Amino acid sequence: MDNRSRILSRALELFASYGYDAVGVQRVVEAAHVTKPTLYYYFGSKKGLLNALLETYFSELFQVVENAVVYNRDLPLTLNKVTTAYFNFSRQNPVFYHMQLSMWFAPSHSEAFKAVSGFNEKQQNLLENLFIEAARQHGNMKGRHQAYAATFLGMVNTYIGLSLNGYTELNEQLVYKAVHQFMHGIFS
Repeated sequence: MDNRSRILSRALELFASYGYDAVGVQRVVEAAHVTKPTLYYYFGSKKGLLNALLETYFSELFQVVENAVVYNRDLPLTLNKVTTAYFNFSRQNPVFYHMQLSMWFAPSHSEAFKAVSGFNEKQQNLLENLFIEAARQHGNMKGRHQAYAATFLGMVNTYIGLSLNGYTELNEQLVYKAVHQFMHGIFS
């Protein structure tokens, strides 16, 4: 593993375990066995390091979610694909997913929240666009895209959080259960 990769890996572990604000540059460089100038060479600052982590992982997440949100006139099938994409990504990247969830719920004035907020807005927008498309087929959904997107992503992230903490397993049965529960709520 090269220095850049080792810094990213150790920073991810530390940020996920202790929170971004609680981890200083010195702790990251000690864990990565590099010097501060090495970290600054690759990332410019602790915030630059965080941004590199977020961009790396979120670009992968967005790739799979953008493929899954393509609406094909079958909302339950599309939501199954989206849920499966999120579940698979979180299973493959549990440390990152835990970190970014904690950042989303950090104080709104914190550097961590500000760093992740744009990525979370993009997720919201992807899902809102899906529900706008679906509303063309399901008239009772018109004008509710923002609430549906927030509720759906919140549900998916809750199940992922439960899994990360050992309370449930992310599997096909849970995908079905989650989507069925959500669909029942929006069509009732």
